[in-house]
Amino acid sequence: MSTITAIRPDVPQPPSAPRDLRKTGIDPNFWYPLARSKDVAKGKALGKTFAGEPIVLVRTKEGSVYALEDRCAHRQVPLHLGVVRGERIQCSYHCWTYDKSGACVNVPYLDKDQKLPNGVRSYPTREAYQLIWVFTGEPALVETVAFPEIPTFGTGEYKTRFLDRRINCHYSFMHENLMDMNHQFLHRSLMGSIRTTMLDLRGGDNWVEVDYTFSRAAGKQPLGERLMIGRGNAPKESEGKDLMTIRTEYPYQNLKFWTAGSQEPALDLWNFYVPVDKAQRINQTYGLINIRKPGIPGIIHLLWPFIVGFTNGIFAQDKTIVEAEQKAFDEQGADWNQEIFPIIQKLRLLLTQKGVPLEV
Repeated sequence: MSTITAIRPDVPQPPSAPRDLRKTGIDPNFWYPLARSKDVAKGKALGKTFAGEPIVLVRTKEGSVYALEDRCAHRQVPLHLGVVRGERIQCSYHCWTYDKSGACVNVPYLDKDQKLPNGVRSYPTREAYQLIWVFTGEPALVETVAFPEIPTFGTGEYKTRFLDRRINCHYSFMHENLMDMNHQFLHRSLMGSIRTTMLDLRGGDNWVEVDYTFSRAAGKQPLGERLMIGRGNAPKESEGKDLMTIRTEYPYQNLKFWTAGSQEPALDLWNFYVPVDKAQRINQTYGLINIRKPGIPGIIHLLWPFIVGFTNGIFAQDKTIVEAEQKAFDEQGADWNQEIFPIIQKLRLLLTQKGVPLEV
């Protein structure tokens, strides 16, 4: 015979189970890149989604960009199928016309004495680092949220490689993959045998970061890696150690690598993970790899194909493994991970606390 125990309000109850990280949505109250600048030509529109919400990016005839809800208020068809006329966009169906504020400013067949219909939502938009950024959350908060600062971008000392990849996994797998450098074994076919040593980990209210150094256990340093970090041989003992610092400052992620004895990073990588679907099982990863140029003018352009080839190989292996993690989660229906690495434990707590429940 079963017994039902009533919950007494005067007795403290055990805390509820923590939210499953893989069922946690990204906080929309930040700036997120939704496209590369080059993908939206003058007088054109491009449809994108953020966590299942359709957003149209419109490039005016003058070259400025704005973002609206990608649904016509009339029949809900996508506005990105429409026509850009000057500063406005016209729906392809009945030519309802919207300005950059989202207001409906014209319905061709509406009588002059009739009130214009309600418009659509507009989103704060900025163009920086050759990316189009949209503030996807509450508009009233836009002035309180810092825009990412990338000081190595656009300087004469660095050349930038852009990343734009769709990956079929929850954004948290991407944070963990980059933060945990113990996964170098995954890249053994490209990098040989690398020994990773964690030096320190730190954290605050909205950030965690970790320092690493590396040594080669076997084999030679591959050409692509050598070119990317600026030199080929391991430093002499008197020069100190190479240093890599990886930081998640919610919701962005940054990796910096200094060769031993250098004052400026040889590599400055920024990643931005943008959930595409409502369930947030797909993310569009935008990245900026800022690579310090060698002392010989122009040689970086000759070396670039080797750098691109090497990084493409690394990214392909990472994509395969994080998508395998997502597949395992989907098959199990829950997170069965036995995580023992301290920085990943801190990272997972941060992503869970700063995220929002998924409504799926």
